[in-house]
Amino acid sequence: MRLLIEFTYLQVLDILTTLAFLLQGVAEGNPIVRLAFEHGPGPVQTLIAMKAAAVVLAAYCLLRARQRLLRGVNIFFAMLVAYNLVVLIVTSPALQ
Repeated sequence: MRLLIEFTYLQVLDILTTLAFLLQGVAEGNPIVRLAFEHGPGPVQTLIAMKAAAVVLAAYCLLRARQRLLRGVNIFFAMLVAYNLVVLIVTSPALQ
């Protein structure tokens, strides 16, 4: 259960960093998410729907005893969120 909570938390952080990039005028880097933005109701709703689907898949991994896979995905998203935060800070106009 802890892995699923961590995964969900990381998805929320990914939503927040993605929105921060979008507010700065940076285009979404993930082509799947970009496509979803084109067909979705709006960026916030689309991100929430996509992340909700991801949480369902993560829960399925746990039900199928794929904890190792979920642990790896959590590490990936932790690094992604950290990278996003570093980029947001380094490119901040306040530091220029």
